[in-house]
Amino acid sequence: MEMYVERGESRMDCELKIARKYNRHFQILREKEIRLGGILGGLFSKPGIEVEFYFSPKSQSASIYASSLQAGNYQSQTAEPRRFYENARQTDVSQLDDAKKKLLAAAEGRLQSINSATDAPRAGKDSSQQFLDAINELKDMVQKNNIANNNGKDEHPAFIRVKELLRQNDFSEKYIEKMLDRLKKEMSLDQLNDLKTVQDHLLNWIGESISVFKEDAAFYSGFTEVRKPRVMVLIGPTGVGKTTTISKLAAIYGIGNDETPAIEVKMITIDAFRICAKDQLEHIGAIMQIPVSCVDSRQDLRKEIALCSDETDLVLIDTIGKSPKDASKLGEMKEILDGAGRAAEYHLVISAGTKTSDIEEILRQFEPFNYKAVILTKIDETDRIGNIISALAEKNKSVSYITDGQEVPVDIKRASVTRFLINLEGFKIDRDKIEERFPSGEAEQFKWR
Repeated sequence: MEMYVERGESRMDCELKIARKYNRHFQILREKEIRLGGILGGLFSKPGIEVEFYFSPKSQSASIYASSLQAGNYQSQTAEPRRFYENARQTDVSQLDDAKKKLLAAAEGRLQSINSATDAPRAGKDSSQQFLDAINELKDMVQKNNIANNNGKDEHPAFIRVKELLRQNDFSEKYIEKMLDRLKKEMSLDQLNDLKTVQDHLLNWIGESISVFKEDAAFYSGFTEVRKPRVMVLIGPTGVGKTTTISKLAAIYGIGNDETPAIEVKMITIDAFRICAKDQLEHIGAIMQIPVSCVDSRQDLRKEIALCSDETDLVLIDTIGKSPKDASKLGEMKEILDGAGRAAEYHLVISAGTKTSDIEEILRQFEPFNYKAVILTKIDETDRIGNIISALAEKNKSVSYITDGQEVPVDIKRASVTRFLINLEGFKIDRDKIEERFPSGEAEQFKWR
């Protein structure tokens, strides 16, 4: 048996050269890595493969390359995808994401089935398209990955525009990376070339990341079958507008409107240290004819709620404004609020103008209160709300109310996805389309993490 040697950039390159050169069935015995070209003893050489082979006219496993010469020049159709495939195989697999690993494995499996087929011409026709499909899909993913991660050099306009829009609205870098990742995974290159389509998808994804707190529908109908009273506790840092928000909620439910029938409301403050807070509530309570009490202990709070439970539908509790860094004071306040009972709903109040790092700290420090939702205040005092959306999405927290001024009770609304999206800068907003996509402010929720 006479042995022959061929050299090339890859094993496939060697097999293709053999097929073209001899047009005979052959079998590879062994291969080894070598360096090709170069000067002065190998300088500037590139990696290659040397194969040792023999001709086997009786082999039942004919080379797909030689047979495909009779089946329509298969190798000329797949030469470029095969070169791409070989380059991909030389990549450190640990650096590929799961999707690329699966595609690479699929392409490799299909290629092996081609090379081992006994009916080579038919295998070349039937399997080559599968191989090409896998490689082309892999190429598409790699191309999108490259244009999104080359530090701006020759970057696709879609990725540039998305980053501009999100940074313009103060979205966090982590949130931006999430959105870019969705672009790469869910949109084709043709879609990326249409910036309007990109923006529409981006707006929908932002809406999906906003969670709206859903209150018990029975509450709106006057507690016909719900245990009374409902207790809402507002907590949060100093200066975010808790007392003003309590007043607005009392007006909504105590006076009523077209959406909400009037019910019996009581306001309680545990902020005995700020006389102005108590005076402010009492003044508003007198105007709306809503009773107000002040307590400073867990026992007093429990007693106050018990005394009014028969005739009260909703108890609103105003709390002491504390720095989220003052753990001992937060602990003291929590001890008092334990008197509100296990059924009490805690709503964390945050100002829309709070910087991102502070929002994250506030969310974390108030976790021991197990708050149900966030109330966003002073939205009229900022032009950018991406920081709030980012922080809440990353923590999977919902929003119950939004306030945008000092007037009671008109400057407060139940949270809605639409309200957030129409406040984004730089987007072309179609409000009717947004409200159709997110009716009643309810998003199709997905877990951020």
